[in-house]
This record gives sequence, structure tokens and C-alpha cells, in this order.
Amino acid sequence: MAGRKDGDRPTQVTGADSSAWAQELLEHLRPSGRDVRRVVAWLADAVQGTACLQDHTGHLLAGTTTPLQENLVADLVNGRLASAAWDDTGRHLRLVRVAQPQSAAAGVLAVSRAAPFDRRTADIVTHTAQVVELLLRARESTAAGRRLERATSDLRLAILQLLMVEDTVSARRVAAGLWPGLLDTDSACVYVIEGCAEERDRIAEDCLDATEEQALVVRCPAVDAHVIVVTPRDAAADQLRSLVVRRPGTILGGSAPNTLARTATAYGQAVSALAVARFRPDKQAVYAERTHPERLMDPAVLHRWTADVLRPLDTLAHHTRAELLATTRLGLEFTAVNAAKVLGVSRNTVRARMERVETLLRADFSDLTARAVVHLVLNAQIGLAEQAHPAVANDTAQPRLADLLAGPALHTWAGDLLARLDADARDLRRTLRTWIAAGGNAERTAQTLGVHAQTVREHVRSAEPVLERQLLAAGSDLYEVVLAHLALGDLDQPALCRANRDHPDRPVHG
Repeated sequence: MAGRKDGDRPTQVTGADSSAWAQELLEHLRPSGRDVRRVVAWLADAVQGTACLQDHTGHLLAGTTTPLQENLVADLVNGRLASAAWDDTGRHLRLVRVAQPQSAAAGVLAVSRAAPFDRRTADIVTHTAQVVELLLRARESTAAGRRLERATSDLRLAILQLLMVEDTVSARRVAAGLWPGLLDTDSACVYVIEGCAEERDRIAEDCLDATEEQALVVRCPAVDAHVIVVTPRDAAADQLRSLVVRRPGTILGGSAPNTLARTATAYGQAVSALAVARFRPDKQAVYAERTHPERLMDPAVLHRWTADVLRPLDTLAHHTRAELLATTRLGLEFTAVNAAKVLGVSRNTVRARMERVETLLRADFSDLTARAVVHLVLNAQIGLAEQAHPAVANDTAQPRLADLLAGPALHTWAGDLLARLDADARDLRRTLRTWIAAGGNAERTAQTLGVHAQTVREHVRSAEPVLERQLLAAGSDLYEVVLAHLALGDLDQPALCRANRDHPDRPVHG
């Protein structure tokens, strides 16, 4: 048995005989061939024997297990020897110390063959050990990079989730450490880019490059094919549009400018615009700044009515109240499962919070009219909180939903919107009204109208491009259409408004 002290390893190979195997060994350093297991397998074939690579604990990393003397391995692992040769009956071994990244100890590359090692095979073993060290360092560097990418991605998601629940202070604090100034803005736009799920990571990287990391880029936790971009003051709009042009098969939907506190609202707008973009030649759309029902209502009356409806939540702790309202706002826009993924909580948590709000407001969220009215309340609560409201006399009667819906401007808007359906001979308006009254259930609607459920779905789907709103997916678009029906008296007002008006001072527990 013979050993060589660390530092005595040869570093140069000479002679024409070495050129062929040296070239083959170098091929394993190409980006497409960097695989330690393949290198060890190549080594065994090159020396016409067997080879194995094990770490400092004896765990096999590559190759075929080879019996080794424990004392000799310990000397190599601890750095007392750089390499060793051991000749046994019918077996000749060469062992070389291989440094391991992130570890004071080292691994061992062991090669065994029936014939003695000559200069050529000894050189192959020594230089292969050097290549293995390089590949291990490269693998660790790649792994560390991926860990950093995952951590950064998780941090971006955490910031988005804080914005979704209106915790802008915490979101700014978290973002300030890595992206100073990113959220130092009064307004922002949200974009959603849709591609295939397999390409999402590449699309996210392209978004980061296009925005020069001056936007919050998040892989959507709810939809595998979506990338969410929150950009201050719509600064990255042109870059994102250009990105979609360069990447066939991608679709872009954008929101209108919103305050950071309304990130969840902006996200809903972007998803709504995404549905419109699918039918456009350039596959891009921005949420239209159309007239929304709440803008046609008296702001002072809307403010008082909103406060009256939400009064049962006023006894809750501030953070609990904010948590319930933010969760309900998202839960009304999306499914409980997707809302849970966006918020980073379980779907049971989302449902429990929404059920608590149902109890407090005496609402039934299976009723689309109740969902639409509560959605109006929550949106008005955010929008009106940012505005000054004219004083209302103390002796003024508490406003009712009927008072808000009775305005001539709202009545005209509702009539014009639903009148678009009158031109269709299939009476889409009747189908849509019945479908809303049935809670969006096609089967119950079909029984009421005496048609097939698929016919109901086709009628509702046909109404979407006419009204320029998504209906089959619950959200802001559908709730606006429901409010239009309520304003015209085509649907009964939901029970929650009547219950709260009948018992304005009765405490509610939930």
C-alpha cells in the first residue's frame, strides 16, 4: 500500500497517448454533459475496471460499491493523504481525495481493476478526480442559486399576499430590503400574463428582465399558467406588451390604475381583461374604465349605507375585521380554493371567515343577489375610504339599498346594459334573469324554463360578449349585471338588507 501527501497531485498530462481520453474527459465539462455519474461511469470504462464515488460518510454518490479499507479512507477524508494505491490479490485500487463543497471533510473516488495501474490509467484517475471536484462545485453553486431563486420567489409571493389583504405597510417593509422603492407609490397596475404552465418560469424570468426588476413579478399560486406583475404607476406596460408580442401563445390582461390597498381589486380587473384578450388579435387587453354602478350612486348616501351594513363587524378587533373583509372580497371574486392559494391559507380558513361574515351580515352567499350586494359594500368601503364625504344631518333616515338603486342615472345605466340582450331572438335576458335567481345553477334554471341545462349555459355564454362581461366565472362582471337587474326591479332584493334594516340596533354574534 502506498499513499501521497496532499499537494503532490500532478496537474499536467503530456504525450500523444493522452489526447484521446483527455478530450473525452473534457467533453464532460460541457453544459450539456455535466453529470458526475456519467463521468464516474466513463472512468470505469476508460481504465477497464470499476469506479465509485462516495462522500465523507461513506454514502455512494456514483458508480459501483467497492470494498475499501476504513483506515485508508479516513486518512483521505481527513486530508492526511491526497491519494493512495493499494494492491491486493487479483485487485489493484487507486483512491483519490475529492473535495466537497460546503464541507470540511472530503469524498473519495475509488477505482479498481484487475491489471496494475500504468502511467496512462493513473493519469486518467487523477484528472478525472479534478473534473469531479469541478462538477461538484458547479452542482452546489447551481443548487445554491436555485435555493436563492426559490427564496426570492417566495418573498415576492408573500409581498403580494400582504397587498391582497390591504396590509400595505408590511408589504413595503418586506419589499424595502431587496427592492428599495418598489412600492413607494400611490398607484399601481396589475397585469396577468397567461402562457402554458411548462413555460411559466421562463415567462417570469422574461418579465423580470423586461421590467428590470422594478416590478413585483409573482408566479400565481392559484393558476399554474399565470404570472402576476404589480407595476408602480403602470411603468412597465410597454415592456410587458412587447414581451407578449415576442412570445406567441401568451396573453396579457391589465388592470386600471388602483391604489396599493386595492391590489385585490386590480387583480380581479386584470383577470377580467385577460378573458377579453383571448378574443383579440393581439392577445392583449386592459380593463375598460367603464361606468361602474357605485359611481352612479350618491357618495354620501352610499357611504352611510355601507357603514350601516358593515356595522355588525365594528365590534371586532381591527385586524380581525380587516382579515375577514379582505378574505371575503377575494372569496367573492374567485373560488375558495383559488382565494386560499392567493392568500396563502387553507380553503377551510377562507370558508370559515366567509361563513362568519355571512352570519354577521345575515347574508346567504349561495344567493347571487346577496353576493353582488356584499361585493358592492366591500368595494364601496375601499373606494369611499379614500374620499371625503359631505356631512349628512343626524336626523336623516338611514339609507336603504332601494334608495341607492332608485337613482335615475343608475336606472338608465341598467336599462341600457340589459337592453343589449333584447336583439337576440332566444330571449337571453329571460334566461339570464332566471339563471341569476337560481344562484347560477344551470340545472335548476333549465327546470324552471323547461329547456336543457346545456341550452342555459349556451345562452349565458352568448350573453357574455354582448354585455362585455364574464358571467360564468363569478366576479365583478357578474355582480354588475346582477345589480343592473336589481336596479330595474327584475330581481328581488337580498334578505340581508331587509334583515339589517328591520333590526338596526340588535347585536349580532358570530
